This record gives sequence, C-alpha cells and structure tokens, in this order.
Amino acid sequence: MRLKKFLLRYYPPGIILEYEQSGVLKTKSIDLLDLKPSTDVDAILDDISAKEPLITPARLDQVRKLIIRLQEKQIETDDRHFYLFKILRAHILPLTNVAFNKSGTSFITGSYDRTCKVWDTASGEETLTLEGHKNVVYAIAFNNPYGDKIATGSFDKTCKLWNAETGKCYHTYRGHSAEIVCLAFNPQSTVIATGSMDTTAKLWDVQTGAEISTLSGHSAEIISCAFNSTGTQLLTGSFDHTVSVWDTRSGRRVHTLIGHRGEISNAQFNFDCSFIVTGSMDKTCKIWDAGTGKCIGTLRGHDDEVLDVAFDYTGQLIATASADGTGRVYNALTHHCLSKLEGHEGEISKITFNAQGTRLLTASSDKTARLWDPNTGKCLQVLEGHTDEIFSCAFNYDGDIIITGSKDNTCRLWR
Repeated sequence: MRLKKFLLRYYPPGIILEYEQSGVLKTKSIDLLDLKPSTDVDAILDDISAKEPLITPARLDQVRKLIIRLQEKQIETDDRHFYLFKILRAHILPLTNVAFNKSGTSFITGSYDRTCKVWDTASGEETLTLEGHKNVVYAIAFNNPYGDKIATGSFDKTCKLWNAETGKCYHTYRGHSAEIVCLAFNPQSTVIATGSMDTTAKLWDVQTGAEISTLSGHSAEIISCAFNSTGTQLLTGSFDHTVSVWDTRSGRRVHTLIGHRGEISNAQFNFDCSFIVTGSMDKTCKIWDAGTGKCIGTLRGHDDEVLDVAFDYTGQLIATASADGTGRVYNALTHHCLSKLEGHEGEISKITFNAQGTRLLTASSDKTARLWDPNTGKCLQVLEGHTDEIFSCAFNYDGDIIITGSKDNTCRLWR
C-alpha cells in the first residue's frame, strides 16, 4: 500500500487518504467527528499514528497541519444575513422537490408538469429541461458527491437516469406497479434505490440499467428511503407504521423497526451509522440502535404529526418538524429537548441543518422559510415573499446559498 495524497473533508471533519494497493487507487477516511477547536492535536496524532499504517512518521507534520486547518474552519463565525437573489418561475405547474449538487453550483427542480429542470446557481439560469416522463416528476436527486448524474422518480411508475451535463437519458427503470415517491443514490453512485406506492423498494444498477433486487415486506406505501454511508444498508419508511433495514448486497431484511403507532414520515441514519431516527404521524420520533434494531429512545413533545426529521453532521443533534407549526432540537445521546423553534403560523413540512451544523432551515405552509440557531432556538431570519406554501428548502454545502420551492410554481434563491 502506498499513500498518494490527502483530501480534507470539512463537514463532518475528516481526512481522506487516497492510496494505491496492487495498482488500484482506493480511499479510506479518518473521521474526526469529535474534533473541537480546543482538542489536543498531539493526542489525535498519537491516536492516528497508532491505528493507521499509511501514516508514517514522515507524514505526521502534514497531518498536523490538516487537523489545524479543520479546527480553523470550525472557528469561522456564521452571522450571514440572506437576501433574495432571484425568483425563478420554474415550471408551469407546482413544484414537487428541489435539490443541490454537492458543490452547490447547480440545482434541480421537479414538477407536476412532468419535467425536471437543471439550473445554474450563480446566474439563476435554466440549463436543461429533462423531458420524457408521462406523469408528475416527484422524487429527484443528484449522485452526490459526483454530481454528474440525476435520477428522477415519477408517478408514471418509472425512474430515469440522466446525464447532468447534457441531459441525455441513460436508462428508464421499469418494474414498479405504482407511483415512485422516493429515491436515493448509494454513496458510491453505483446503485439507485426507489420506493413506491406499490409497497416495494427496488435497487437498480446505475451502469447497466438492470434491476438488482426487489425489497418486499412492507404492507403499505413506502415513502422514504436512505442509504447508510457505506451503501451496504438501506432504510425504507412506510405507511404501515414500520421502518425496514435492508442488506443491499443480499436484498434481505436485517431489521424491522416496530413501535410507531402512525405512518412514518422520514427515516435517516446518522453519519457514522450508529443511530437511526424515525419521524411519525403519531407525533413522536424514535431513536434506534442501527446495529441491533432496538428502540433506545422516544422523543415526545409535539402536539401534532412529525413531518420531517434530520441529524446534524456529527449525529449528536436531531431536529424535528411538525404539523403543530414548531420545530425541536434534541440531543441524540441524552434524548433531552435542547430548544424549540417557535414562530411559524402553519405546519413545518421540511427541516434541514446546514453542513456545518450551525444553522437550521425550515419550510412552512405559512409561505415563509425560517433560519434558526439550533442551540438556542432563536429565529435568526424570516425568508418572505412566496405567495403559497413552501414545501422544500435546501442549503448548499458551504451554507451560503439557500433554495426554497413553493406551490406558487416558483423557486427562490437566497444568498
């Protein structure tokens, strides 16, 4: 094994090692999820050199500088005020979803008008229209971190894979017998998962376009799906009140997470895949041990359905959004509520952390999106101007651009 180079990952903090083994280029990551500006760098170096054979004594000074750079990044203050940059009259019918590529240089919008559009973030100009679906384009995703492919899932029961630069359609994945409402790429960008109203999820080969496996076992619609960071497991959340954990290599179900008394709204792994969080129409969230499938905590406090859940990058904070018009932030380890996000006048359908974990963004039926401090629950800014409910919102990776998508058929860029 020969170390070729280091790559820095700011959020969450880590150092990626690119190395050669038997003529093949490979990568592995040193995750520094507990790194703080005050952390003793020498102690980290001792730990890394003891555990990682690729880091020779001659490389330690280089690694020291990288750790210090990661610490300096954490000290940067985040007091940005966002301004409306552009209103995009994106589609002739309401939008369904919005998503950035990893770098934030472009984003995509799905719509009831049966198309997905690709936009240049810097100019706000449309670069491509992806046409071919015969019904609503509901689920959309880039194959981040690469960003060279786009997947679209439609009410026409198919998923399509596109070239993000040219708009060429590589494959149309057929096999579901009802609407596709969620999809995800695995981190390696070799597999797409689709979840459908037909109660199944399917795994598809990105390269060949072939179906790899059908994941059967739910008794009602699947409405959320998410891979773990290695791509070896997939979560599916269903209206049957359960979440399934699947082994993507065998197609077998590893765990069924049973305990909610209402439909599941979302399910996510934390970054190191030790925890799973689930949100439900039963007004609660639950935290599960990803290894055993056992419930280790129930997060209560909302007066109405929990519509969305999100981890911060370290997996130590959980944010929840509810139909009761509030958000909450919980400590994932102690299960205590750290802050309440109060101020919206309608249900909150979407909540997301920026990559840095220092800000939360919410989208509401009250036609506003709001920016919050997750630690205090203080509302830092109200993003106003949409004339109908906002159902989707996203940060770019650097956290300095926001996109909001609304039922008023427009998308707004804030920076």
